Amino acid sequence: MSSVPPPRPRPGAFRALRAAIIALTLGCGTPLLADTLADVQRLIRQGQYPQALAKIDSYLGASPNDAQASFLKGVIYSETDKTDEAIAVFTKLTEDYPEFPESYNNLAVIYARQKQYEKARMALEMAIQTHPSYATAYENLGDLHAKLANQAYAKAAQLDGASKSAKTKLALSRDLITVPAKAAAKPATASQAPANPAAGNKAANQ
Repeated sequence: MSSVPPPRPRPGAFRALRAAIIALTLGCGTPLLADTLADVQRLIRQGQYPQALAKIDSYLGASPNDAQASFLKGVIYSETDKTDEAIAVFTKLTEDYPEFPESYNNLAVIYARQKQYEKARMALEMAIQTHPSYATAYENLGDLHAKLANQAYAKAAQLDGASKSAKTKLALSRDLITVPAKAAAKPATASQAPANPAAGNKAANQ
């Protein structure tokens, strides 16, 4: 697949990018952080990405180790097609806060869009290993396998045009990956993110 802006539906695409990330803002540790991230959420919903990025950068200038703010910076990069920057942000979060399944999930979304399906699979499996009840990662993993199955059936039908079973499976898999995306993917809950991660694992790693 709380206060979550609707994702951009794309048939056959991974659906949870924005929903998974924005959900991390629900466990804010201070009123200042809560207000800042609420403002950023509003700006993202309105598509005002330069303003949202400026606000996040200003906050991170004073609190560079804040995971929730970094997470939002990652989604802004993702939404504005700054793929390399988004990957760098989410990868750093998986290293510093490996208990966040959302970081792995969003890396998988980016890799899948780049057709790097093996990297996407590995990232989703890490998300599930980190948080076995994280439904979004399971759904995205299912979407990934459906996409790979569709490609395999298409190749089989191309190589053996007389194969009725390959054509039937191709049609079924095509139907599966072109089901219209949900209006809003199920977000992570606040309990799935540390309430104050900047003062938790990051400090322990220093």
